[in-house]
Amino acid sequence: MIGHLLDRLAAFRPERTVVVVSPGTTAVAEFVAPATTAIQDPPLGTGHAVLAAREALDGFDGDVLVLFGDTPLLTEPTMRAMVEARRGAGDPAVVVLGFRPDDPAEYGRLVTGADGGLEAIVEYGEASAAQRAIGLCNAGIMAIDGKRLFALLDAVGNANAKGEYYLTDIVAIARGRCWGCTVVETGDPDEVMGVNSRADLAVAEAAMQGRLRAEAMAAGVTLTAPETVYFSYDTKIGRDVLVSPNVVFGPGVTIADNVEIRSFCHIEGATIEEGALVGPYARLRPGADIGRDVHIGNFVEVKEARLDEGAKANHLSYIGDSWVGAGANIGAGTITCNYDGFFKWRTEIGEGAFIGSNTALVAPVRVGAGAITGAGSVITRDVPGDALAVTRAPQEERAGWAMKYRLRKQAEKDAADSKKKKAG
Repeated sequence: MIGHLLDRLAAFRPERTVVVVSPGTTAVAEFVAPATTAIQDPPLGTGHAVLAAREALDGFDGDVLVLFGDTPLLTEPTMRAMVEARRGAGDPAVVVLGFRPDDPAEYGRLVTGADGGLEAIVEYGEASAAQRAIGLCNAGIMAIDGKRLFALLDAVGNANAKGEYYLTDIVAIARGRCWGCTVVETGDPDEVMGVNSRADLAVAEAAMQGRLRAEAMAAGVTLTAPETVYFSYDTKIGRDVLVSPNVVFGPGVTIADNVEIRSFCHIEGATIEEGALVGPYARLRPGADIGRDVHIGNFVEVKEARLDEGAKANHLSYIGDSWVGAGANIGAGTITCNYDGFFKWRTEIGEGAFIGSNTALVAPVRVGAGAITGAGSVITRDVPGDALAVTRAPQEERAGWAMKYRLRKQAEKDAADSKKKKAG
């Protein structure tokens, strides 16, 4: 979740980025690097968390944007609007992000004056009936003048039921010093959705998917059933791409223009070039590199393999650790046997080659350009270009054998049934 925030912050090129963490959260510190980490120990509230960054912010007097790691849907335009407001008319000491949820519930309320300035943040439990009727709620996110930040925080007390130092108290302190405060309001409550449980995470994921689908369609992608298509945060997809229902894009997918992805495909770590057709029921795993006008059909799996222009694998095949040349045809049931139990090996299939149905290619092996493998073959040696390789056993025929077999077996069954009937 914090990765989403850091990615959006990168657009600002901030002079300093400080992530406040709890003791022992080394995985978080490693993930956010090269951002500086400050440890809050013990955790004594949101104001205390910002105070933990004092050393990291030593000598800094610019604008300080205070974000929360559990609000992954906050957008760059909203962050930018907050910083601009902090630098705007009246030189406010504090800018608070507000939102208007359908149900304000027990959110803190933002009380504004006739001039639009922020007069107070009132917690629900302390709010009057009139204040509870206010629809503008506190998201907690702030932009603060760095020159006045620690003067405000040092004045925050902890005379409350939890004995904590609340960041929201700085608004009253600033007003008491005749320093202005103001509000920036987001029109999308999803932006400030907090994630405090796995159920919350599922709700946030649904909101993110809605955003990604809308962005894709606005950019020229056709989603025939948008609610059934799932994107990753980094999916790159071109114009005039058609995506049928029930498609999942994992991380690291890049798709060029004029591609068709049919139903029930799972694509991750793959590149698909212009004009390709994928699916239905195809799986592209990391390293799949699908060339221009390539066809990948139903129940085909591709991993760490390049298929050059116009190659086809239309049915029931596994292509792993391979190169498939332009115009080659991979017959149904073909498997590249790339793993010997200890190491992965490579298969190369030349341009225009025809791999017969149910061929097993035991890597390392190379099939030359224009070569053909007979259906049902197990290819263990290189096949020269334009050659035919067949390894199946010769076909034998025994005239009348099938009829004799059926008559014998029927007689045995009849005898067994008769014996069973007598015994019963």
